Amino acid sequence: MKPSTESPNAAHDNVRLDLWLWAARFFKTRALAKHAIETGKIEVAGQRAKPSRGVRVGDALTIARGEETFEVEVRELSDTRGPASAAQGLYAESEASRLRRENARAQRAAERAGYRAPETRPDKRARRLIRALGDIDAT
Repeated sequence: MKPSTESPNAAHDNVRLDLWLWAARFFKTRALAKHAIETGKIEVAGQRAKPSRGVRVGDALTIARGEETFEVEVRELSDTRGPASAAQGLYAESEASRLRRENARAQRAAERAGYRAPETRPDKRARRLIRALGDIDAT
C-alpha cells in the first residue's frame, strides 16, 4: 500500500477554522488563532464561530488582528502551513478592506510623525516646570 501524498482533508470540503487561519498565516500558531476565535476577533459570515467550525470555499471572514481588520473570502482550503506566497492564494481580500487598512496605517504613521520622545530624562529645572504646569490644572 502506497502512502497518500494528499492532505488528509483533501477529500473533505471543509477545514477547521483555527487550522485554516494558521495555514493562511494570519496567526503564528494555532493556539493564537484559537484564542482570537474564542475572544470574538474572528467572524464567519458576520457571526462568531468556534475554533472547530468548518471553513468552506466562498466563506466570508472578518479577522481583527491588532489594529488591523481584514475582510477576506476563502478561495482554497489547506490544513498545512506553507510559504507565504502559497498562503496568500488561500484567500482574497476585498479591495475596500485593503484600502481601509492602508488608510488607517497611514493615519497612525502621521499621528506618530509629530511626536519625538525626549533623548534624555528631564533635568531638575525641567521637572520643576513640568510640576508647575501640573499645578495649573488644580486651580
